[in-house]
Amino acid sequence: MIDRVPNLLEPFDAVLLSSFGGPEGPDEVMPFLRRVTAGARIPDERLEQVAEHYYARGGVSPINGQNRALQAALVAELGRRGIPVPVLWGNRNGAPFTAQALDDAAAAGASRVLALVTSAYASYSGCRQYREDFAAALEGRDLVVDKVRAYFNHPGFVAANVDAVIDACRRAPDDARLVFVTHSIPIAMQEASTVDGPGYVEQHRDVAATVAGAAGEALGRELGWDLVYCSRSGPPAQPWLEPDVNDHLAELAGRGVQAVVLAPIGFVSDHMEVVHDLDTEALGTAAALGLVAVRAATAGTHPAFVAGLVDLLLERAAAERARAAGTALPPPATVGSLPARTDRCPAGGCWRRAGVDTGTPVIGSLDDPSSHAPMNRTPR
Repeated sequence: MIDRVPNLLEPFDAVLLSSFGGPEGPDEVMPFLRRVTAGARIPDERLEQVAEHYYARGGVSPINGQNRALQAALVAELGRRGIPVPVLWGNRNGAPFTAQALDDAAAAGASRVLALVTSAYASYSGCRQYREDFAAALEGRDLVVDKVRAYFNHPGFVAANVDAVIDACRRAPDDARLVFVTHSIPIAMQEASTVDGPGYVEQHRDVAATVAGAAGEALGRELGWDLVYCSRSGPPAQPWLEPDVNDHLAELAGRGVQAVVLAPIGFVSDHMEVVHDLDTEALGTAAALGLVAVRAATAGTHPAFVAGLVDLLLERAAAERARAAGTALPPPATVGSLPARTDRCPAGGCWRRAGVDTGTPVIGSLDDPSSHAPMNRTPR
């Protein structure tokens, strides 16, 4: 059972590290990919092409080891601050699934769980889809789950990326062009992400400008930069954010650029999109073009990032205590030019398409009081 010593995370008594998930062996690859693409009508022939990326690494996704390391780092940081709560790990698309993690939380005596997702940016894929997953997993469970706000402009996440860019630039020629990379999403999803605040692209551009400015100041030179995308999927006729990183590298080489630093600011750790799409494909493209290319690290378990995530947990806990007491909420910590995203999303926020409500249940909405009070749910 949970030690009931008063702690700074009250009213929460457990933390859920929530992530995308990935296979742990060759037999899990195709079932995993079918779960990820459920409803998208993607033929197995296409999935088998993607599966080769996993088979080349023994059928194991790197995200799982990254999440175990982050979970351990969070436990250590919470322990260092004297906060006696368990940290569970659950995924949307692979074991351990969210429902199992919530069962583990309940078995430990938890009643209110604070979820921290491994996506720093607000969009359907990075925010609402997780909240849909939480709502589905809560069916039949007497728990409350709240989600920490999007943290793209939190000081800890940005500081980790600044350090990574400084290190990469020091390993690259002084005239290297800084190329920030993130996961592409459909244009319709980008438009939907702007409904309740700065959109997915705007969030990334603000982080890129902040990181480039701070890194350039530390290096004593101005860093020219671009924002590009990787990992496009979906039907060819569907417009996604561009330019693709490989196309952009070719364009830079055509302009006479001789060196680049690839900085994956859209990812919190070395996901498959980083180790394959960047470390294999993009670095291969750069080599073929005669470009010197250095890849910056992701935030991973950088001490500033881990400490910042715990700061975010405490920020949300303090906000909930203030709401209960009817007092002013503490100001959220941010860097850059954009405000903090809300920790309670408006009803129309982060949909897949702007103004199109699928009717899928979701937690953490401003107009859904049940998502912030104890629930009794019965199985479907």
